[in-house]
Amino acid sequence: MKIKLNINGTNYESDVEPRMLLVDFIRDVAGLKGTHVGCETGSCGSCMVLLDGMPVKSCLMLAVQAEGKKIITVEGLSGKNGLNKVQKALSERKALQCGFCAAGFSIIGTWILDNEENVDYQKVKEDIAGVVCRCSGYDQIIKTITEVAKNE
Repeated sequence: MKIKLNINGTNYESDVEPRMLLVDFIRDVAGLKGTHVGCETGSCGSCMVLLDGMPVKSCLMLAVQAEGKKIITVEGLSGKNGLNKVQKALSERKALQCGFCAAGFSIIGTWILDNEENVDYQKVKEDIAGVVCRCSGYDQIIKTITEVAKNE
């Protein structure tokens, strides 16, 4: 079946199996490898993308379900000047170790900045609950996103 998806402002058209997952379209058709495949069950959040501005786990969604929607991956968060505020802060503060979860935290952190009001440690902790980090722990990640939000 032929589908058209808009990912990071670029249109992609491809014949795909109806059961193809969005994460597989992003990685295999669009060639964007920043969206990771971790668990394929929605548990880890490494495949997080913004779909019409809302964070979704792309391993839980069929590519055909995203047709006509605006998809932003971790690569799409960066602007002309490089990393966005969340990505830059996570990197500079060394809030992450191996980086496998970086895409998920960058996506959800950006969503928090764009959508949440009165951001505090507890709110960020609740919002990032869908992303798993196995090596860094969460304290530095939460503190970093909270601080970036407070400086907005």
